[in-house]
Amino acid sequence: MATPKCAANYAPLTPILFLERSASVYPERTSIIYGDLRFTWKQTMERCRCLASKVAQLVSAGQTVSVLSPNSPAVYELNFGVPMARAVLNSINSRLDARMISVLLSHSETKVLFADSQHLQVVQEALRMWLSSSDAPAEKPQIIVIEDRLDAGSYNFQTFLPGWGELVEYEEFLASGDPSFPIQWPLDDWETIVLNYTSGTTSRPKGVLYHHRGAYLAPLITVQFWGMQDESVYLWTLPMFHCNGWTFIWGMAAIAGTNVIIRNVEAKAIYDSIVKHKVTHLCGAPVVFNTIANAPPQDKKKLPGRVFTITGGAPPPPSVLSNMESMGFTVLHSYGLTETYGPALVCVWKPEWNGLSAEERARIKARQGVATVGLQGLDVLDPDTMKAVPRDAKTIGEIMIRGHTVMKGYFKDEDATRKAFEGGWYHTGDLGVMHPDGYVEVKDRSKDIIISGGENISSIEVESVLFKHPQIMEAAVVARPDKHWGESPCAFVTLREGAMGVNADTIVAYCREHLPKFYVPKTIVFCELPKTTTGKVQKFKLREMAKALPQSVASKL
Repeated sequence: MATPKCAANYAPLTPILFLERSASVYPERTSIIYGDLRFTWKQTMERCRCLASKVAQLVSAGQTVSVLSPNSPAVYELNFGVPMARAVLNSINSRLDARMISVLLSHSETKVLFADSQHLQVVQEALRMWLSSSDAPAEKPQIIVIEDRLDAGSYNFQTFLPGWGELVEYEEFLASGDPSFPIQWPLDDWETIVLNYTSGTTSRPKGVLYHHRGAYLAPLITVQFWGMQDESVYLWTLPMFHCNGWTFIWGMAAIAGTNVIIRNVEAKAIYDSIVKHKVTHLCGAPVVFNTIANAPPQDKKKLPGRVFTITGGAPPPPSVLSNMESMGFTVLHSYGLTETYGPALVCVWKPEWNGLSAEERARIKARQGVATVGLQGLDVLDPDTMKAVPRDAKTIGEIMIRGHTVMKGYFKDEDATRKAFEGGWYHTGDLGVMHPDGYVEVKDRSKDIIISGGENISSIEVESVLFKHPQIMEAAVVARPDKHWGESPCAFVTLREGAMGVNADTIVAYCREHLPKFYVPKTIVFCELPKTTTGKVQKFKLREMAKALPQSVASKL
């Protein structure tokens, strides 16, 4: 029997609903703590409405608003205020250089840019590049400066691009907004809510489109599998530009929890925040866990209670896991991509594993795990036959995913979207095995992505720069285990015959001129590259060589 869909039984799913509910049910509960600054959920809602009212005056529905900033209350508000105006938010990685930022501003067709005062210099250079390129916009984007409230007066408006026009400061921008602005709800939950860029090359950036439905479901799922409640206190050690903080920006509004935002992720700030605000949860790349576990004695403090943590990418070494657990941290390992709204797999812990040895527990936690409840499918398939590999923990295939928490597709790239979704699955490009108990374990990355400090580095892009060096004949880049960053780029280089005056330091200096800082190889090894009989570089051998390098081989950064 057919039943009608109407206003009484249907409305588009959107995370904006989370904020609306929390502001209504818990108006006086603390939403944000930033230094001495405090906001309630009612105040956050009013500020987001003010923001939306001003954004709606500058852009039309579906147009892009970008933000370049470290973690701050403003970034949190933009994740609600921009969608409330039916615009699309693009959170730019604050570690990128001016060249890449200019490419992303152009590709995303940015109409308004919110830039933290700390980043105005790189923004100036990026805008100069964009305006002088063949893709220069017909109209200059409006620049809104987010003045760091913990370091006011750290910039000078007058020095910013002479002739650009008046810059607007964020708090002044909000002050002239309307706190009762009617929310512009999406007409359909398939509408785009945000645009997030992967680590793709400068020539072809890949912009991942999220829909409102996925942005509603993903945070509900993450707070559910983590057991978060309305009294949870979340410490922002994860960059908010990473998949909208792995969707915890929206998730914290869903449970009306408290966001403790720190600008700089340092051991002392982490421990001080945990103790002062009784933090219950935090996320981070393995490098953050290394910072916590290996903090100087004077920075460490006894935890007020158990702190639940999630990490992704390369799992922390067993010694780090054991150290953190002994201090009162519970570590959960997850796996995800920008294309899956962050965490898509989680290594769900079973009570029967508690009695295992520390080494065995670490081995189990290193697995990427099982699908979250937002997915309708997870498997390890043979990409040629699209058939599942045996569950023997040995046979390697490609990890594939499908479900509501998979991206809409890539912005302005139909070919890449079609390829990513071939056969009705999202092809992650990661190679792994399926264990007999249904847990997935990543074994390799088919695209040779290096995960350093939670950032994805394309080895191909680094190699392309090395190949342009006039005295380098061949080069290959792989991941080298790094105690601090998890992984770091290691370049194996063959010089041209008769090359003079070339050493590791000069190559690193060359790379610094052409790559973002975190892309630059930390280790340079001069050798003849191992190859197959057909001339293909055997990267698996290079990975083995990189792992075997003694610690005495110094980092170059």
